[in-house]
Amino acid sequence: MSMFLGPLDAACRVPPRQQTRVAAFLLSCHGAMARQLALAVSWQKNPAGHAELNAQLFHETEIVALLLRATSWTPDPELLFLLPTWETSWLPRPSEAIADQTQGMTIDIVALGHAVHSVIRPAALLPLETAAQDPFALALRRIEFESGRMMQAQIMFLKSADLLPLRQAVTAAVEGRHLQVRKLWQEMLAAIGVDRCTSQ
Repeated sequence: MSMFLGPLDAACRVPPRQQTRVAAFLLSCHGAMARQLALAVSWQKNPAGHAELNAQLFHETEIVALLLRATSWTPDPELLFLLPTWETSWLPRPSEAIADQTQGMTIDIVALGHAVHSVIRPAALLPLETAAQDPFALALRRIEFESGRMMQAQIMFLKSADLLPLRQAVTAAVEGRHLQVRKLWQEMLAAIGVDRCTSQ
């Protein structure tokens, strides 16, 4: 087990098998975020909330498009079993403690987004000797940079005054999504020889 992807090939690039597995996981969670945000935008009545969710939607869509182009794909039969598990994990799960189901769904979407963007640090997987201009490495660094910016908006929403009466339910939603994302991310990495359990 290593803390980083690799061993790198002769051109100092991440092996295609690892690229494929990492990209497939990221496409699954960011794709799910894009789908759910598209729905949330349609039911959001607050103009400021609508604008922010719309911005998050386009950031998620950009991440998906970037990964599709930048990854050196290779056949990975195990994804036939892994993808259904991942996709099921991202399904909405609004808290029963929140009476307004639309609000509960929005909180869950933002909680999932916060977990995805704070728990998953893809650029930290790259060894120092990774080729600086490798498309996959550039994509992981870009995703991590965007994640930092998106988290700020998610934190502002989750800690907003409007949600003060629901603080306990919001906290539970965030903590639950963090545990879920961390477990799936670490399991996926362990399957390709990467152990980040002690570094996150």
